[in-house]
Amino acid sequence: MGVDPEPEAGWVRAVLEMAVLAALTEGDQHGYALAQRLAGQGLGKVRGGVLYPVLNRMEIDAVVESSWHAGQGGPGRKVYAITASGRHRLSGQRVAWGRFADSLTRYLEQTAEAT
Repeated sequence: MGVDPEPEAGWVRAVLEMAVLAALTEGDQHGYALAQRLAGQGLGKVRGGVLYPVLNRMEIDAVVESSWHAGQGGPGRKVYAITASGRHRLSGQRVAWGRFADSLTRYLEQTAEAT
């Protein structure tokens, strides 16, 4: 049985907001570019049906804002930017994630020794 190089979809969904906020600290991006950036960081393929509802909720929460940019010879694109509130949320999420990941890693190491 081989190891699937794609992360578990549930894991990606659980951390998608944090990953999107982190990606937006690198600059404003449209949805497709965000999905490509996340895939390039090893999070696997993030489908629009998962990404856009998250972006919508984040916009409602005022952690991102969007604007329409005219397309060059094509349709316009909605471009997302992180807000000050989003940067604050990401800062807290980074700390919480670090604690959680450390705790889970320790637990997995302990249980691996028992097998």
